[in-house]
Amino acid sequence: MDLGIRGKVAMVAAGSKGLGRAAALALAAEGCAVSICGRGAEALASTKAELEALGVPALAVAVDVAKAADLVRWHQETIAALGPVAILITNTGGPKAATFDNLSDGDWADGVDTTLMNVVRMTRLVLPGMRERKWGRIVHITSLVAKQPYPLLTISSTLRAGLSGLTRTLALETAAEGITVNALLPGHIMTDRQHHLADVKSKAEGITVEEHFLRQAAGIPAKRIGEPAEVGAVIAFLCSSPASYVTGQSLLVDGGLVQGTF
Repeated sequence: MDLGIRGKVAMVAAGSKGLGRAAALALAAEGCAVSICGRGAEALASTKAELEALGVPALAVAVDVAKAADLVRWHQETIAALGPVAILITNTGGPKAATFDNLSDGDWADGVDTTLMNVVRMTRLVLPGMRERKWGRIVHITSLVAKQPYPLLTISSTLRAGLSGLTRTLALETAAEGITVNALLPGHIMTDRQHHLADVKSKAEGITVEEHFLRQAAGIPAKRIGEPAEVGAVIAFLCSSPASYVTGQSLLVDGGLVQGTF
């Protein structure tokens, strides 16, 4: 299937590793020019080289997504190097993993900055241009905890659910302007974040990380932990021309783990 996005410019936050990297590579494979940001120079350079090897222009910018000025600079550099932004993938590492009683006001404030406000700020930057051109795709990478909260992920569960609300409200505002806004809710996908959570949970349960992963896979209907490329493929479709009638959705990619009907 031709996704109809060849030549479009995509910004992918935290695009040097994990799910962001998977999204960037999937979009580049469809012919998009891709701008990624991240904090590690080595990972940024490596992923930029992978994107260019797919035959597309690429840009890698060192950015702290919690800093508004950094996001503005990234957006400006993207436009200068690649052109107007048609696709935005928001993506951040998860906030502190802890139960409610072990979270301070500072933990909550940090979570809001790193998980919610950066999404608001990135969206605010690209939306005017999308509206002017009557075409745009915004996908927020969040988490299955938006639909199935988990006690250890108190802040993430709270804020990811809020991002689903933002996804729906912004979709209602922009649907008539050729812009779609969706959230993608990954389940257990083998990324650095997954390894970090496995370390936290295995220590709490008194088991090894290997035992934790085995138990985790056994509880998934697909009987395995997902791969980043599987998430990237779904993101590429949500950004496509054929997906023009899909908006306001919070789509699970979780191997069947969340079993609710809504």
